[in-house]
Amino acid sequence: MAESSRSPPYFTDLNSPLETRAQVLEACKSLLTPLIPFFSSGRTRLRLGATATRYDETGAQLEGFTRPMWGLGALLASGDTFSGTELWLDGLRNGTNPEHPEFWGYAKDLDQRMVEMCPMGFALCVAPKQLWDPLTEKEKSNVQKWLGWINNREMPNTNWLWFRVFANLALKTNGAEYSPERLEADLDHLDTFYRGDGWSNDGPSSHRQMDYYSGSFAIQLLQLLYVKINGHDDKERAEEYKTRAKLFAKDFVHYWDEEGRGITFGRSLTYRFATAGFWSAVAFAELDLDPPFTCGVVKGLLLRNLRHWSQQKDILTHSGLLTIGYNYPNQFLSENYNSPGSTYWFMLGFVALALPESHAFWQAKEEPFPTASVSKVVALKHPLHIMVNKGGHTFLLSSGQACHYPVRASESKYGKFAYSSAFGYSVPTGGYFVEAIGGDSMIAFSDDEGESWKVRKQPLDARLETVDGSPILVSSWKPWKDVSVETYLIPPTDNSPNWHLRAHHLITKRALKSSEGAFALHGVSAKDERELQALDAQESEGRLETHDSSLAVSRGGVVGIVELHQSKLRAGKALDEDANSNLTESRSVLPSLRADFAAESDSWLVTAVYALPASAEADQTGWQSGWKTRPEIPSWLAEKVKAK
Repeated sequence: MAESSRSPPYFTDLNSPLETRAQVLEACKSLLTPLIPFFSSGRTRLRLGATATRYDETGAQLEGFTRPMWGLGALLASGDTFSGTELWLDGLRNGTNPEHPEFWGYAKDLDQRMVEMCPMGFALCVAPKQLWDPLTEKEKSNVQKWLGWINNREMPNTNWLWFRVFANLALKTNGAEYSPERLEADLDHLDTFYRGDGWSNDGPSSHRQMDYYSGSFAIQLLQLLYVKINGHDDKERAEEYKTRAKLFAKDFVHYWDEEGRGITFGRSLTYRFATAGFWSAVAFAELDLDPPFTCGVVKGLLLRNLRHWSQQKDILTHSGLLTIGYNYPNQFLSENYNSPGSTYWFMLGFVALALPESHAFWQAKEEPFPTASVSKVVALKHPLHIMVNKGGHTFLLSSGQACHYPVRASESKYGKFAYSSAFGYSVPTGGYFVEAIGGDSMIAFSDDEGESWKVRKQPLDARLETVDGSPILVSSWKPWKDVSVETYLIPPTDNSPNWHLRAHHLITKRALKSSEGAFALHGVSAKDERELQALDAQESEGRLETHDSSLAVSRGGVVGIVELHQSKLRAGKALDEDANSNLTESRSVLPSLRADFAAESDSWLVTAVYALPASAEADQTGWQSGWKTRPEIPSWLAEKVKAK
């Protein structure tokens, strides 16, 4: 039965181990098939929902058309077929035809159409027999003009420049007129983003932004696609990109855990499987990484993430469409550029399907996460992150980053002290009560009795230091002109593997309330599906609040927070976060500490955060001794506190 007419094998209902190329191919098709009923009459657009974006509706519906082409192009490149391919071919004909009623329109300056030229360009590069050769000369001329229009338009000074590269690559690959001068100039400018050790900043040096866009969503991934598509004509640059990827892999592996989950950090996380796109691009480029990154290790990093998403039952609508959200539909985490079709950037994780079944990547035996070869604590100087894999937990400590343009909830996506693969971060749902500010892994201050709150959005400065052989992160920030905070972030030690420390030196001229959160976690009782109550006698679930600490135990794991220095100043409170504020849990609880500060205060706070994900211990037994054994304040920090 044709894919377009049968009931689609929804992604989460595959019941597939997702171990072989055939199974991954079926997963890709299972996301393409539900799109078919949503094509417009001219096949140029897909209206997948009613929510709007900062750009026009045609651009939004164009996203629904182009972004699945990451997967479609890859599967066609290897000789596989998909029965809906003709719909995309018709859409390409009509959307680029200025005489057709569904013409997409030519790109203006800073136009969303520029972004969509990238997945389209990739598909035209790797599957010309199916998507270019069938076009008439007139139709090819229309496609050439539509893609080439980008060459005279203003582009943002970010990863977007790669999208113009791929528009020109598509034309070059298919023998059409393109701009070699613009192609070279864009590549040269993109190379100015490079900072070393494989890392590129996403934009100018005025702001540090090194997130999934530096790796999987855009820069590293597109560099590797470039290697495969144009490396034969640009050997020197291709070799440089290979070298960068080999270095980047050694850092990027720290953002993943043994189960295949990536650390939730930065914007655009609604792209989900795309976070693992770098590993798919390594395979596509046929790049041999340095040990321990064998084909089997890379394959495992990619497929474990795909399996993880295949088990998230709430990421699809009943029609089988990907939703805006992360583990469940959620508009609060979205960006103003996320249309219902944006989510299909997900599909770039499938670019390895361009390799045939016989390729060494697909024939390799999948290998587990290279735990023995990955440092338990390591400082990454370019993103200014301390990466941690201790006590059954994978997370990072962050210096605080920022985009050089406005981003919704930037303080939550880049400014928190810690980000985890097991405990998703939270975003604001409002600003008039502390449960709505997305207060995990940050300290928030209010100068109006708790009506509004400020947190670290962007540090004034941030630096890595090494003390007693261990890395620490230091940053200073000012929520108001007359309030200064210096924050020290300290990773776990071997003696306290589930604890990390935060120290804050607060100097304020105004009276303040404060609330500091640990990680947020699943906030529903397994016993009656209601909110967590007081910790039960078996200590199997519940919340505990004391004069200096707060703890929550649930199906999500165990998280606690305690004040080590001023126990009489801060009190524990387990907050029921506003519904849908957390990326992974629609109902979440947040262990926190609260305190009041008088005007003209000069105070040190030393916070210890305990975290044990449910994945670390299936029955969650044995956490009590770890929680009750509080870490010590390091001697160097004790001296700073005492010297105040």
